Amino acid sequence: MRYLLALILAAPAFAQEPATPPAAPAEKTESPAPPTEQWLTGSVDFGYRWLTDIRGSLASYRSVINLGEGPKLFGLDFTVQDPKKRLFDRMDVRAYGWGGDPYNTAHLSARKSGVYDLSADYRNIAYFNALPSFANPFVPAGFNERSFDIHRRMADVDLEFFPGKHIIPYLAFSRNAGYGHGVETWLVDAANEYAVPTLLRDSTNNYRGGLRVEYNRFHVTLEEGGTTFKDDSQGYDSQANKGDRTTPLNGQTLVLNKLQQSYAIRGDSIYSRGLVTATPASWVTFSGQLLYSQPKTDVRYSDTAAGNLAVLNVLYSGLSDVATGTAKQPHITGNAGAEVRPWRRIRIVEAWTTDRYHDASVALFSTLLGTARQQTSSSPDLQIVNYNQEQVDVMFDATPRITMRGGYRHVWGDATVRAGQLSQTGNFAAGQLRRDVGLAGATFRPHQKLRVNLDYEGGVSDAVYFRTSLNDYHRARARAQYQATASLAFQFNFRLLNTQNPAPSVRYDFQSQDESLSIFWTPNNGKRVSFNGEYDHWALRSDASYFSLPFLSPTVSAYRENAHTASGSAGAALPGYHGLTPHLEAGGSLFISSGSRPSRFYQPLVRLSLPLGKHVSWNTEWRWYGLGERFYLYEGFRTHAFITGLRVTR
Repeated sequence: MRYLLALILAAPAFAQEPATPPAAPAEKTESPAPPTEQWLTGSVDFGYRWLTDIRGSLASYRSVINLGEGPKLFGLDFTVQDPKKRLFDRMDVRAYGWGGDPYNTAHLSARKSGVYDLSADYRNIAYFNALPSFANPFVPAGFNERSFDIHRRMADVDLEFFPGKHIIPYLAFSRNAGYGHGVETWLVDAANEYAVPTLLRDSTNNYRGGLRVEYNRFHVTLEEGGTTFKDDSQGYDSQANKGDRTTPLNGQTLVLNKLQQSYAIRGDSIYSRGLVTATPASWVTFSGQLLYSQPKTDVRYSDTAAGNLAVLNVLYSGLSDVATGTAKQPHITGNAGAEVRPWRRIRIVEAWTTDRYHDASVALFSTLLGTARQQTSSSPDLQIVNYNQEQVDVMFDATPRITMRGGYRHVWGDATVRAGQLSQTGNFAAGQLRRDVGLAGATFRPHQKLRVNLDYEGGVSDAVYFRTSLNDYHRARARAQYQATASLAFQFNFRLLNTQNPAPSVRYDFQSQDESLSIFWTPNNGKRVSFNGEYDHWALRSDASYFSLPFLSPTVSAYRENAHTASGSAGAALPGYHGLTPHLEAGGSLFISSGSRPSRFYQPLVRLSLPLGKHVSWNTEWRWYGLGERFYLYEGFRTHAFITGLRVTR
């Protein structure tokens, strides 16, 4: 990576015109060749960020913001064009957020007309989650038992050959990998839970290649691919750990003195995909896709523990477990559709989708408790899921300014899975899914400057899989865009979801509502002043019945949230000097909520850009981050962040 950064920083030097020795005097003649274009254009934005002391919870700051101090490459964007078109015609490079920030990206694309088209993307996410309010308050240490400090890296590379031709071969590779550490719980029966450190590592690789055939009236894609997957975890502890239990069991205190735990999952799959679209006539288009895969997964688990442990209320000085398992999943996904245009103002779209998979697995468990050996072998397990959906939509252009939409969707499926431990119906549970949905919508263009979109769907379900699934529901959305003048625009959005499951054993009621308004004002393309702002109001209500332990008494879980979000910025050009114009921007964002978990978050900012020359400007920025919780005062934090740096363009 350091060699790439060195090349990037040295690029402006290489871009200078080479020196030439003085030539002999000659007669002045007009050169017939036009001035050569710059082969390198772009910009680089780099600087330094520092923070004041973080007041309040450092764990909350890292879970929400997690910006660090030090030198930063805030942005890099340049284009290289080869006038001789040797290895490439054009190459674009972009990079943002490098230098220790929690989200870094890089992109490279290169192409040579008619020969190849290459695209590569890289993303790095630092994920930290240890919110204090999610810790178990009964743990003597009082820390979060499910916390993570991991990095996730994703890369995608796509290479096409002979772009723009009728036959286009292609190759692609993607990788998603994570590594880091955290805290997880090691459970011994129901007597106690022990929070232990853990090391985490996983990766998924996807290799694929295929052929696209493209003509005016039909398109065919044939693709073959494969995936590999692995997930490793190691839990360890070598200090006295009393776990969550604060009372003795049978007069003795439970304690974990030593633990070595590991599990490893390996998986692979080969898949085939075919896609076709065809337009045999100007009034009809057909499409279809089929994907088949059969992933296989192998699992290995082991642990060895020592201490004063209890299993089924019997005390042991140590135990060890070994488990192995394997599973296969034939999986078929397909869809087919058609668009028919029988008349100029009417379009009919029919779509059908199916998704079917069958898991078959077997596992072997072996447990050693003290000196007594207990071994059990599980019976073969299975999971069968079938999902189907059919939808038809009709679009009608009532007038040149009004388009009406209507449709119907039918969803059905079935599933068989292993039942829970308290099941009274046997080892397996079967479920059904049946839902009918009505669709409606309209687009209005009453004026050249105004556009309104309305969408609605209402569904009725005879059977659903989960208590919180969409059952009897209504969903609506409205969008309006108004271009008042060439420099002033408004946008309004409204969303509503209301679903109920009135079954006596469920009694679930959920509603969410969201309204937002945005304003954009850029007179004279924002050369002197500009403003953009957005306000969003969101309300959520959820009521679900359940049976509370230990007496299975009926109880209602109620959650409420009423949130307001606002963000905006105003910019203005300051008095100039030597033909250069400084720019000042001020704004920020805020979040205020009330209800079950009231919170407040503020993030004001001020940004100043001072040109130092035609191609160099000095940028500085101040931000303040502040989070407050009414019920969890210990979770709040506040800090100032300062940035200063240079932006160089060519």
